[in-house]
Formats: sequence, C-alpha cells, structure tokens
Amino acid sequence: MCDHKHLPKKEVDSGKGHIHDQEHHMWNRRSFIQALGLAGAGSMMLANAQITASKPSPLSVALNESETDRILVIIRLKGGNDGLNTIVPVYDYDNYANLRPTIRHNQGDLMMLNADFGVPDYMNSLESIWGEGQMKVIHGVGYPQQNLSHFRSSDIWASTDDINNEQTGWWGRYFEDLYPDYIVNPPEVPPAIQIGSVGNLIFEGSDSNYAFSVANPEQLALVAESGTLHDVLDVPDCVYGDKLLFLRSTANTTFTYAGVINDAYTSAVNSVEYDDAELSNQLAICARMIKGGLGTKVYMVTLNGFDTHAEQPEVHQALLTDLANSIRNFYTDLEDMGMQNEVLCMTISEFGRRPYENGSTGTDHGAASPVMLFGPELNGSGFVGDHPNITQWDMNDNLIPSADFRDVYSSVLTSWFCLDPSVVSNILLDQQYEQLDLGFTCSTLDTPDMISSSRLKHGGVYRDGIDYIEIDMPITAHMGIKLFDIIGREVGTIANELVFAGRQSFDIRSRINARLSLGQYVYRISTGGQFYSKSILLH
Repeated sequence: MCDHKHLPKKEVDSGKGHIHDQEHHMWNRRSFIQALGLAGAGSMMLANAQITASKPSPLSVALNESETDRILVIIRLKGGNDGLNTIVPVYDYDNYANLRPTIRHNQGDLMMLNADFGVPDYMNSLESIWGEGQMKVIHGVGYPQQNLSHFRSSDIWASTDDINNEQTGWWGRYFEDLYPDYIVNPPEVPPAIQIGSVGNLIFEGSDSNYAFSVANPEQLALVAESGTLHDVLDVPDCVYGDKLLFLRSTANTTFTYAGVINDAYTSAVNSVEYDDAELSNQLAICARMIKGGLGTKVYMVTLNGFDTHAEQPEVHQALLTDLANSIRNFYTDLEDMGMQNEVLCMTISEFGRRPYENGSTGTDHGAASPVMLFGPELNGSGFVGDHPNITQWDMNDNLIPSADFRDVYSSVLTSWFCLDPSVVSNILLDQQYEQLDLGFTCSTLDTPDMISSSRLKHGGVYRDGIDYIEIDMPITAHMGIKLFDIIGREVGTIANELVFAGRQSFDIRSRINARLSLGQYVYRISTGGQFYSKSILLH
C-alpha cells in the first residue's frame, strides 16, 4: 500500500484510497500508457506540427555506425491514393476515360512524363525533378488479395504480413534485431523521426512501441536550457510508485531527445519558402533537422485525406499539389547545404482506388497504386515494372498488382542502406523478395558472425507464482544476466555461468536472494560479446 503523504497532492489517486496488489498482474507499460491516452511521453510540437521520435533502436544504431550518410524519408499518403489519377495511363486513355467520365483528367491538362504516362498539370512542380533524373515510379504496387480496410491494410504495409495478424512492424523488428540492448544503452540521437500520425505499427517491436511524442520548439528550448527533469528518487515503494517511476523515467528520456532535436532544429534555417500546407510544413521541419546535423537516418511524414469517396477532383488536386510543391522545395532546401544526394523520399499508401468512379464523383477502396521515389541518387527518371491492365480486374473489381510492396522495402534496405540481404530477409519475416532496379547500388557491408537477438529468444514468464527469465540458447555458451531497477541501479546477478543449448529458466528471486519489490525492472544478458536487455514486471 502506498503512503500517499509522500506524493504530490495532484498525483494522489483520490477516491480510491489505495491500489490493490493484484492490479500489477494486469499492468504493463503499454497498457498503462494507453490507458492514460499517451503515445509515448510528453506532447510536443515543432513549428505547429505534431512530431514523434523513435526510441533507441537497432536499425538506427546499425545505420549510424555504417559508412553511409544516406537518409530515407517515408511519405505516407494516408487514406488510399488514387493511382490512376496520379500517374495517368495515356497509352490506354480511351479505357481510362470511359471508366471515369466525370473525374478523368483531360489529355490537354497533363504534364507528360513520357509518351505513355502523365501527371496532372497542377503537379508541374515536379517537372524539374523529373527532367533532372530525380524521380522514379514503381507501377502497380500492392499485394495478393488486397485487404480494403484502412486499419488492417495499414497494418499489413507496416508489418509486411498479409496472412497472419502480425503485431510487430518491419522497422520495429529491425530495431530489436540490430539493437537488442536499447533499454540499457540508448543512442545519443533519435534514430527515427515520425511527424504527423502517431502509433503506426511500423515502429512496433515485440516488447515496445519505438515511437514517442516530444514538444514544440519553445518547450524543447526550455527543457534543453533548464534541464528540468522529473524526480525518479522520491517515489513510494509500491505498485503505484513503480508506475509513476516508469512514466517519469520515460518522460526524462523524451526530454533528453527533445533537447537534441531542438539543437538541430534551431541551428539551421529553411532556405526556401514552403507553402502553408500539411506536407510542406512537415518536410520543412525535416529539412531543418537534417541540415542541422541531427544524425537521424529515417523520417516518416504523413499527408492525410486520400480517402476520396466523394468530390475527389478538388480534394485530390489540393493533396497532390502539396506533394509536388513540397518535394521540389525540400530538395531545393537541402541543396543549399549540399545534402540533396544523401536523401531518398518514398511514398506509401495503404491501398489504391477502384478503376472506375462511383456515383459521388469519387472512387472507392481498391488496389495496386504507384510508389513514387525522389532523389538525385536515382540516377535517372523512369518507370519500374509494368502498369496494371486497367480493364482486367480481380473478383472484387480491383486492379491486379504487378509489384509487391515488400519488393520495394527489400530493395531500399539492400541497395540504399547497404544492408545484407540475409538480414533484410529475416526482418521481412524470413521471406525473399524481388530486388528492383531503383537506380542506386552499393556493396554489402560485412557483418560479424554472432548470436543475433532474432536467434536469442528471451523474455519474462510468470508461472506458478514464480517470476522466471526464459532463454532459448542456440548454442552452449557462457552467459551473464544482471537485474537493474527502472532508473538503472544494479540490483544483483541472476547468472554468471556456462549455459547449455536449449530452453533455460532462471528463477529471479531465488537467484538474487534478496527482497525485491513488486514492479518494473530491466534485465541485461551478456553472451558472445553481445548484450540483450528487456524490461520485466515482477509479481
């Protein structure tokens, strides 16, 4: 039971009086944060745009330690972009026009990319991008038996799993595999930045969601200058205190990254004037952080509004105009610092639209939409793959995809970030995907032969009233396991011995042989020169 007289008045759970011990059976970090309506810790803004930064992750560490300075900006076209009205198939214009008598683009209103395809002329900001060889279009990207739910299809694009209900994302799995010790040994800079939508499955790992919220520029500056952090020492020794301690510790980490982000953001300026529009504002922030030397390798921004069931011509024009203008301004801005060659932009959308218009001057959920890539390192503009036949549909009246979205992911990870194909396959759920020629190449970096977190499975188990750490050892090896409290103080040693191959269980309390309070802890495994850490709740 908590001694509430030691708590700040507003932190006392008035009306309840105490928290029953059995509550800890149902409590974990994710459910507690979700119950409070938090997407991380803190709620900050940069230039009036919501921004989140990923927690320490393996992907970023691997990228930060690699020889490449390359950066990826994922542009999420949220809602399902209509590909036929974005990249217009002029080679089959009669069929296109018949399917869309009201919402079609007239041929005279197109900016032709080549003899077969054009974009609407309100996207003419891309004319110089295309003309200078800095744009590629991958035709008909999707997956078999396209799901038409926004939520489920977004999860499929984030998890790469269109069959099972996979609850981790490809970036989250990469993070865990390449940086398994992130809880104990976080990087100095945020490895990924997410602006716009929060909580996308793409950053979800098996133990944590790697995205968290940070503050606006003024709040960032105040935190960075004053060093005001939450007290993690004067908290009660009970379940409520454990929860309070976790939230305060997470907030402290957020503030630490907030200062780093703010330093980069305020040390650079935009050299071009961006439009006052959703995506333009987000890419303007990204440009300042990149130019300010933040060191982050992956950014994700979101342009919302592509669910165009009605009045599509007006809505789509505003969205695609923002996309085209912001891309042009973004690369012009980066060019001011000579950093344009280091950045690749890639659009994604959860699905496309039907080939024919509906009765509300719009289009309904469909499949097979183009992915657009931007950047000087593409080494020439052009098209990748075959455009879907717009008169040949599946049983649900959808276009049939001609490229798998995981082909795109695999190609970017392998050819842009120079990651070993075997590692990429592991992150993409042990599947092999086709490598697309996107115009850039690099030699594969050598990786050491070691136990990876993907093969060293471990976690906390509560069984028959006892808390265990269970580890599936792939080989016989010496292993050390230490237990830490939530603020990083070493509590004791659980193991320091030769551990045989197979599943091994370690009774935490009997191994520590000391009184352990209920609540959150962190254990750290060391073996084969590698470290693996994870949080655990003791009952």
